[in-house]
Order: sequence, then structure tokens, then C-alpha cells
Amino acid sequence: MLQVGQPAPDFTLEGVIGKDFKEFTLSDYQGKWVVLFFYPLDFTFVCPTEIVGFNERHEEFTRLNAEILGASVDSKFSHLAWISQELGSLRYPLLSDITKEVARNYGILIEKQGIALRGLYIIDPSGVLRYELVHDLSVGRSVDETLRVLEGLQTGELCPMNWRKGAETLGKG
Repeated sequence: MLQVGQPAPDFTLEGVIGKDFKEFTLSDYQGKWVVLFFYPLDFTFVCPTEIVGFNERHEEFTRLNAEILGASVDSKFSHLAWISQELGSLRYPLLSDITKEVARNYGILIEKQGIALRGLYIIDPSGVLRYELVHDLSVGRSVDETLRVLEGLQTGELCPMNWRKGAETLGKG
């Protein structure tokens, strides 16, 4: 079972960046923070709000030395069609977990439906899973909260409830 504090399961997936297909491997991001989020399916209702929301805040993640990776069980061809028809230009890749292996390894695959829950993972520059959040299919995630947690993790200190960047921490603990 996947747990915070353990190495994040590595993967190699095909995906779309811009309008190009490319192979993406988690270990290629060593030295950077990674925000990996899974969404259920392309061409659905809640998913585009999250994908566009992360895209709109992309520069904030970049300033924090973080890369965003979106993933679902759809094909890379479906991703490209969705980007072209609805989402518009994205500054981060959408990955295709068509075999469902990565969603299964991260513990968020709904086997009977063959789709992933809304899982979000923050992986540190050494490849260790530092945060995981899983939502019901019906509720989108908060980009604000993802940024807050990322900033808190990057302090290396204890951060109290509702802590915000610039506020006092509780020290090293």
C-alpha cells in the first residue's frame, strides 16, 4: 500500500504536451517537486475545471520548482482531441495511463469502472511521496490548497493549520 514517506512508484507513460506526443518518466523529474494528479476521464464535467485551474496557476508552481503532471486512463489520442476541441493550450502534459497500471500502483483505480479517483500527489525532489489526497469523483480539488501544502512542505518545518507562506511556522520540531 502506498504511503506518504515512501518512494513514489516510478512510471513511464505516453502523454501530450502542446500538440505533441512524448514519453514521460517520473524519475526524469529528480531534483524537482512533482504535483501528479489523476482525473477520471476526458470529456467530462468536473475534470476540465481542474485541468484549466492548474494551467492558470502553472507559473506559481514553476516558481516553486514544481512540475505538474495530469493523468487519466484515456488514450493519448483522446487527450489530444480534448485539448484541441475544448481545453485549449496547456502548459503541462496530460499522461495516458491506458493500461491502468499507474492508477493501480497509486491505489486509486476503481476496478469495476476502470477509472481513477481524483488522486493528487506531491512528490519531493528525491522521489519521496510527501502528500496524497483522494477525492470522490464528484468534487474537484483546490489549486490554492495544493500550492499551500507545497509551500509548507518546502519550508522543511512544522506548519500549523491554515498556515500560509510568510506566516510563522512552528519550527523544525
